[in-house]
Amino acid sequence: MAKSRNQFVCTECGYSTAGWMGKCPQCGAWNTLIEETPLPESAKPKRSGGASAQRLSRVKATESDRISTGISELDRTLGGGLVPGMVVLLGGDPGIGKSTLLLQMADKLDPLGTVLYVSGEESAAQIKLRAERLGIASDLLLYCEPDVEGALSEAEKHACKYVIVDSIQTMLTSEANSQQGTVSQVRGVTAVLTRYAKDNGAIVFIVGHVTKEGAIAGPKVLEHIVDTVLYFEGSRHEGLRLLRTEKNRFGATNEIGIFEMREDGMHAVSNPSQLFLSEHTNIGCAVVSTMEGTRPLLAEVQSLLCPTLYGSPRRTAIGPDIIRINVLLAVLERKAHLRFSDKDVYCNVAGQLRLSDRGADLAIALCLASSLLEKALPSQTCAIGEIGLTGEIRPVSHMETRVKEAVRLGYQNILVPRRAKINVEGARLRSVSDITEALMVFDN
Repeated sequence: MAKSRNQFVCTECGYSTAGWMGKCPQCGAWNTLIEETPLPESAKPKRSGGASAQRLSRVKATESDRISTGISELDRTLGGGLVPGMVVLLGGDPGIGKSTLLLQMADKLDPLGTVLYVSGEESAAQIKLRAERLGIASDLLLYCEPDVEGALSEAEKHACKYVIVDSIQTMLTSEANSQQGTVSQVRGVTAVLTRYAKDNGAIVFIVGHVTKEGAIAGPKVLEHIVDTVLYFEGSRHEGLRLLRTEKNRFGATNEIGIFEMREDGMHAVSNPSQLFLSEHTNIGCAVVSTMEGTRPLLAEVQSLLCPTLYGSPRRTAIGPDIIRINVLLAVLERKAHLRFSDKDVYCNVAGQLRLSDRGADLAIALCLASSLLEKALPSQTCAIGEIGLTGEIRPVSHMETRVKEAVRLGYQNILVPRRAKINVEGARLRSVSDITEALMVFDN
């Protein structure tokens, strides 16, 4: 029998070759070829021959009830809760709070079914100390070994309904002959966990480390195998944390969960709009009512202008899209005759919120004009609308929901597109048709 040879596989496109190369000849990516050892014939799955094709009309679809994690913001990002057989991948920077959140979730889920917490990084004593700090009262099952087959054997023995693996890069499977954290091991361990979840109806949570570029470490196929991919965002030096859904087979992918890190763990933020707003109206600031999934959220956009010292002015944005900032600057210069060509422009969204909603165009344009004119917007002003290249202001989706959120938080002066059909009790609306008419708000 011919001896099997190792293959070098590209983690980006899956191209394989017998020898290592710096650049993948198929996708052109550099330094992505990783050596893999093929499985022996005895370890390869055998065809059962029992499965057969069936007609879609004969498939019985059963809707299972969602299982609440006990954490409202986590339920929101999961699409309403957990589904039996679900595999969730949670990524984020070291120290961002992934293990803390999952340990708190395990405490909430323990009364609903046995929870097995698998850790390849920490000892049982370390997990015990964290549990005491978080006030965990449940008597969870702990398995602090990197052997994934051993962990799943314990899960079957105790009929565990929930399995938490922290982290995937530290686990080992006998199906891959390589070191921890390699492409073969990460992919093999994920496949084993997914197979266990589907066969037993268990819910599996997997913690994944991220690279310096912000992507989950390991092959991209890791994200394709699982059902849901969540990313934890935020700074370790600040308390605010954002949980985003990047993939979800059981719900929407545009939801976010907002948490605040405290000494006793993660706390869901029930009224996040207040975290992103300041108490006073300042020059260069504007408030927008944006949508994050199904949730309306008020955010504050800030801008700062400085005389440029170079031939080409700088454009810097943290939160808004820099390309959209350049487009709005061009519209303001051309249609409103405001000159920004000799100014460095810095734009920011308070609270590290990413603002990709086109409904924020009007608020961004007003905050830029406020910095240039050195005039603050009237108190309690909120702006909603998309700006076209001709300067017209167009309505966006969920206008009434956005306005209701602004009214709830006490905003009395709400700028909206003239074409928008809005009927909200207690709302004092100011309809504008183009950017020139919107800038008249500074004259009041």
